Amino acid sequence: MVTPPPPSGDPQAVNNLAHFWAYRPEYIKIPFIRVLQRPTSPLMKARQCKHNSRNMKRSGDSEGEKRRKRRRLLHKLGDQKIPFLGPSDRGFQQLWDSSYSGLVLRRSCSLPAELHGRVQAAFLTLRRKGCLLRDLVRVRDRDVFTAVSRALLGEPGHTYRYLDTRLFAIPWHSEDTEVKGQNCCDPDLRAACKALWELNTFFCSDVSQLKEGDRLTQCAKGEAEPKQGEEGDTESKHSEDSKNSEGGDSGSRQSEEGDTESKHSEEWDIESKHSEEGCSGSKQEGEWETGSKHSSEEGESSQVKPGVTVGLELSEGKFPGWAPKTSGTATEPVGLGTQEKPVTQLKHSLSDYHIENKAEQASGQGCSQPSPPQVCTGPVKFNVTLLNYMNPATISQLKEEPYFGMGKMAVGWHHDENLITHSPVAVYSYSCHDDKGESSEGGSGEKACWRIGLKVAWDIHTPGLMLPLESGDCYYMRDDLNSTHQHCVLAGDTARFSSTHRVAECSSGTLTYIQSQCQKALSNLHTDPETGSHSLLALLPTTLQHCEQIHNEVEFEWLRQYWFQGQRYARFCSWWTRPMEQLEKDWRLMETMTMLFLARVEEEGQAGEGRREMAETLLSALTDRHQQRQTWRDRCHSSLAQTLPPEEAPVDRPFWGVDDPSMPLPFDLADIINRVESLLWRM
Repeated sequence: MVTPPPPSGDPQAVNNLAHFWAYRPEYIKIPFIRVLQRPTSPLMKARQCKHNSRNMKRSGDSEGEKRRKRRRLLHKLGDQKIPFLGPSDRGFQQLWDSSYSGLVLRRSCSLPAELHGRVQAAFLTLRRKGCLLRDLVRVRDRDVFTAVSRALLGEPGHTYRYLDTRLFAIPWHSEDTEVKGQNCCDPDLRAACKALWELNTFFCSDVSQLKEGDRLTQCAKGEAEPKQGEEGDTESKHSEDSKNSEGGDSGSRQSEEGDTESKHSEEWDIESKHSEEGCSGSKQEGEWETGSKHSSEEGESSQVKPGVTVGLELSEGKFPGWAPKTSGTATEPVGLGTQEKPVTQLKHSLSDYHIENKAEQASGQGCSQPSPPQVCTGPVKFNVTLLNYMNPATISQLKEEPYFGMGKMAVGWHHDENLITHSPVAVYSYSCHDDKGESSEGGSGEKACWRIGLKVAWDIHTPGLMLPLESGDCYYMRDDLNSTHQHCVLAGDTARFSSTHRVAECSSGTLTYIQSQCQKALSNLHTDPETGSHSLLALLPTTLQHCEQIHNEVEFEWLRQYWFQGQRYARFCSWWTRPMEQLEKDWRLMETMTMLFLARVEEEGQAGEGRREMAETLLSALTDRHQQRQTWRDRCHSSLAQTLPPEEAPVDRPFWGVDDPSMPLPFDLADIINRVESLLWRM
């Protein structure tokens, strides 16, 4: 080991010592054993890179750079606002047809009254029973509460993951599951779940018919016009189609992506993919629609404010019938003259960043072997719905929509995440004055309605679209609308429920999947029928690596995700109780497999290269496990987690003490990691 020069009275010697510590900080920052460690092998470096890419994809450096980019883009835009059109604006219908054709609105009057009654009663039942809860999600390496309360319903054994949070579906009780005699809920809750299953069935049929072709969509729009003629041709034509498409947004917010954050954090940019999950105010999952709130005045959203800069498409005459509304002095649309260059540069900047975000979205969500993306084909079958509830009166502050001036956002701009590619999203929106279910339409005085805003992703040329939603309206987002466009939810004055039906990407998100993973891992464990002792069948590094990956997947993507949400599931639905108990039993056997793996690595007399590769494989898995355990333990004991009532507070499980005889390995793996590192150094 190199030693630093000893200090002396000579000033030059003192400078040399300072120089040594400045350029060799590892001697004072890490343990001695790490200083002696030999250079990492190429295999170890590759595994460490994979580990870093999976667990550090939202690192502080990368997220900080993205925040700086967003701030620069908003700074370039300055006080200018991109125009948007509402139903009362000229050119609204043309804009919808040309740039937002994937949006379909179905007015409340076009749904059966009996279905409305059952669905709205189901919302109130779920809220009364405490099933709708705020999620404690992970955004930029810190925990935040979603502004909306959520619950996931869906096919038995399905989950939905957003913002590092896995929601476990309450099974909707279709006739098939009732025949099987699964009485996991009380009769009222079963009836509520079945009502939402009936809505899901309606959406599957209706959306599949609309997807037969654009002509059918246009026909649906045309048929709606005469019925709603007294409300205006433009509004009536698009109201049915746009409402259906909204359903996809409002329910999502999941918005996977950070709806709560989007709403309440000024750093959370509208363009961020994480705004959709409810951190901005709704998403998840709600994902997105759930947290939606209206802007305070409906009239604001349908007007372009004075002094607004008109986008390039309007300037170029693509929407000749539209002109910005003004108050006071007349305002002329800004042409391509002096504005063309900066606007074009801004568009290029946005496009570059959009590509970066799309690359980041391609991740495996913690599965041991990420599957290639699936594409939606054939008849639509929504497998989950994310229920969302928000009362704007309980939110102290909502973020203003920054690009168009549409008003207060309940859910920021986002794409819905974790969906099958090009799959539709259907949303049912229900606004009421209070938890008793009084309709917002019957109240006294003028109430601002909830609205959905849409824009072409990272495009400042095409005007935005704003669509008001009445209670009972539905909307669909079809084809590639969710991937090419972004949407937000604008808050109204009343409380709002939404049910957002989606085709979730569940290749690694079902109970059947994780049970099959457990079977694969445990197939390498032999148990002596007489003595009960265990041994490993195969010692190939690739086999052992796969087993350890499944081990981590079970612990961090299922067990800890489930218990981090406290007792919420067992309180009102027992469906997940036994499956999670079995997963924990399988996980304990995997702990035994890791112990046997460690013993084999530390056993003397093995071939050098094979032993070294095994040790590196084990070290990578243990390091990942140790770091993730510490992260989850910190989250369970965070200040925000302590504010939750006992039945909702995170549970740090699995956890065991150092003297627990039932566990083959300690919870804290630091000592074992040091032993394996020391072994590698000696090889």
